[in-house]
Amino acid sequence: MSSTLPLAAALRLGRPSDIWFKPALSVVAAVAPPNLILLALGRLDLAMYTMAGSLCALYAHNRPYAARARVLAWVVLGMTGGLAVALLAASLTTSAVVLVAVGALLAAAQKVLCDATRLGPPAHVVLTFISSASLFVPQSLGQVPGHLGLALATGAWAWLIGMAPGLARPHGPERRATAHALNAAAVHAATDGADDGHARTRAAAAAAVHAAWQTLLSARAGETRRALERLVVRAEIALAAPADTDPTRLRDWARELRGTGPVPHPDDLVDDDELLGLDAELATAGPSLWRRLGPLTPIAVRTVLGCALAGYVSLALGVGRPYWALVTAASLYQANVTLTWSRGVQRVVGNLVGVLAFAVLVPLAHLTQAALVLVCLALNFGAEALISRNYWLGSVCVTPMALLITEFAQVQDPGRLITERLVDTLVGAVVGFGAAVAVTNRRAGDRLGAALTAVERSREHTARLLAEPSSAPGPLDSARRSLTAALVDLRAAADAASGEWWQRALPEERVVTAEQSGHRTLAATVRRQGLLLDRYVNVRAEDVRR
Repeated sequence: MSSTLPLAAALRLGRPSDIWFKPALSVVAAVAPPNLILLALGRLDLAMYTMAGSLCALYAHNRPYAARARVLAWVVLGMTGGLAVALLAASLTTSAVVLVAVGALLAAAQKVLCDATRLGPPAHVVLTFISSASLFVPQSLGQVPGHLGLALATGAWAWLIGMAPGLARPHGPERRATAHALNAAAVHAATDGADDGHARTRAAAAAAVHAAWQTLLSARAGETRRALERLVVRAEIALAAPADTDPTRLRDWARELRGTGPVPHPDDLVDDDELLGLDAELATAGPSLWRRLGPLTPIAVRTVLGCALAGYVSLALGVGRPYWALVTAASLYQANVTLTWSRGVQRVVGNLVGVLAFAVLVPLAHLTQAALVLVCLALNFGAEALISRNYWLGSVCVTPMALLITEFAQVQDPGRLITERLVDTLVGAVVGFGAAVAVTNRRAGDRLGAALTAVERSREHTARLLAEPSSAPGPLDSARRSLTAALVDLRAAADAASGEWWQRALPEERVVTAEQSGHRTLAATVRRQGLLLDRYVNVRAEDVRR
């Protein structure tokens, strides 16, 4: 259990994402045409509903295009569903108390569904922003269908924007995931098992390899995917036996995956699907959505409680837009209390600087409505370009954009907007973090125990296969991959549990022992499979000679 609350580390800038420009350009391409059309028609007051669909273009940029098509469709439907609930509530009541409660419930549902489905950034925050803001827009029942139609139409446009890059580079996401696994494995191999950062690089490489397999398993079958699978196998081998791996070779393969050139072909791997042992992964369904939702119950309770209390405190202080406090609270909740604190620090700092940016930009935005639209587009791009380096840096652009969006319907008093935003930011951060501390998450310890058991069982199964003198390559390869996935889940569960407060003592020694023995077993499978591969190649060569 950790009760350390970092400040400097929370604000430290990281490296930008390799694909930061993809969501940045996509959101501009998705938002600009609808907003410019509304500007020409003199109906910028409808921009809230068109942006609901357009902002779906932010999602699923790391997914293969076959999977991306499905995910984006679900995001559009989820966004529209949340918007529908908000608009119906706004049309049926004007009670701010009721509307805050609806917003808190929506925020909790959006949070746990995004976490359970592993949607990825920007996760629930954009969904919650749209639904919460729509709750406080005057609405009648007769207007709801038209407004939802605008969201669906722009959501379809966002879907096309998200899928368009596949025409030029149909295997781009899979190639990037494979290259990332190769580079992470190269970093680990360079430690030679003796560097001080060996455990850290091993965990990072295991996570990257596991992510690459998940990406490939959701991609369309074909020659390109099979070639990429062979490269991920090489990354797996480097993970298990770093001392026997040439890091330069891995980096060279990763470099060759850039662009649209041919996928490199490792000469020492057999071109055979069964040898790669993928049949089991393709045939095995993951845990049901309901099972994945169960461990997230404490996070849901934190979100409902924190968002509702933040909204009510904002109302008590006389703030006209309590949804800002609600969204601030919703944005905080991460895997544990320590990470929630870090996100709170980032949110407050980013919003404070963002308010200053709004004060600088508002005179320009007030020149004409066209200037207002163009400034918001620039802030959309800036937010996505910067947020991968640190959340607070992206918030510097998100905050003035959110303030300027309120002026699409009518010009607001900048001083009042600044004051209300500052108050709501502080209220949302303080109350939201208080809820995270108050609602304990003992299920994090339960998840760690389950992850430990899964690693131990997977290791035992792999060890039994190793003990069989005539074990086939396919089952052993599949067992190795399952053990790698279990070790990744164990590390994630241990990190999450270590950041929770009011937690019973964690089995830290058992975790270390399980990780060490698991990786030793992985290394043994690599050594054993080297013999199996040699025997397989010799048999194939003998068949050819015959």
